[in-house]
Amino acid sequence: MELSQRARLRAGDEHALGELYDANAQAVYGYALRTLGDWAAAEEVVSLTFLDAWRLRGKLHEGDGDLRPWVFGIATNVLRNTARATRRHRAAMARLGEREAAPDFAEELVARLDDGAQLAAVRRALPGLRRAEREVFRLCVWVGLDYASAAEALGVPVGTVRSRLSRARTRLRSLAEQELRNGREHRERREARESSESRESRESRESQESQESRELAPVAGQVRGGGHEAARSMQGDVR
Repeated sequence: MELSQRARLRAGDEHALGELYDANAQAVYGYALRTLGDWAAAEEVVSLTFLDAWRLRGKLHEGDGDLRPWVFGIATNVLRNTARATRRHRAAMARLGEREAAPDFAEELVARLDDGAQLAAVRRALPGLRRAEREVFRLCVWVGLDYASAAEALGVPVGTVRSRLSRARTRLRSLAEQELRNGREHRERREARESSESRESRESRESQESQESRELAPVAGQVRGGGHEAARSMQGDVR
């Protein structure tokens, strides 16, 4: 009788871990990437997730159920630890007098991955949710886990997942709409400022050209007058 992937993993079969990685690594990477907005950090999360999966294989329950919820439960814990480490690092940098923030390409990334402005707004609005609501939203909406799988990944009842997701959607919709409005207003102000600067620059250039023309006009007259005098003088010399 062939053993299930779960049983082989529990028994320490490295091939089973390879199969688990092949089946889930890309999804874990996408989950981490959308959460962190950083390629290198997302790759690190993938590595740590499957290292922890191998380390924790003995705690797997017996049976033949889908391992995806278990993998994403581990990934969620890794992301929590990563967030704490990031906060500690930023606090340490602040104590050292560091003032220049590291560039965050999350908005640009989310805009490329999906529906531009809307998902970028969602990405900016997510910090406005409670952590528990963010985790449920990411697992159910971004990763695509069903309620039962998300509940297993987070170690909470299915009803808790449903209520958290409902609150997250309601709150996130309001926050994202506000982000979109703010983005439009910012863009309109920038365009108005650029238009005003362009108009002022054009008017300044035209004024400068007009001034130069007025300054050159007497000079041209002097040159023409000087030419007439020179001609009369030459005629007198000839006579």
